[in-house]
Amino acid sequence: MTRHFVHLALVWATLAAGPARAELPTYTVVARDGRLTPTVLEVPAGLRFKIVIRNEGRDAIEFESLRLRKEKVLAPGAQSFVVIAPLKPGEYDFFDEFHPDTARGRIVAK
Repeated sequence: MTRHFVHLALVWATLAAGPARAELPTYTVVARDGRLTPTVLEVPAGLRFKIVIRNEGRDAIEFESLRLRKEKVLAPGAQSFVVIAPLKPGEYDFFDEFHPDTARGRIVAK
């Protein structure tokens, strides 16, 4: 009887943990001196992905995409990320709100 409960507990723990999650495809954008690099991210349409944002500059930045409804403020030297839901094919702009004239880029989903 005890074996049965131990086995049942192990099965329950496995089910509660859920399926193993694969690592999200990850892209990196670096902010430095009022610029974002790279300026174009090509991503597969229909797949969730992560953008790691690193601020290697001396000023704060605000990574923002109005169409994707994402924004992230980073202090100098900070790093963070945003997760993007699966996109339809197309282009999606992003920019640094604090340097909007020089720090612009786009995501191209194919």
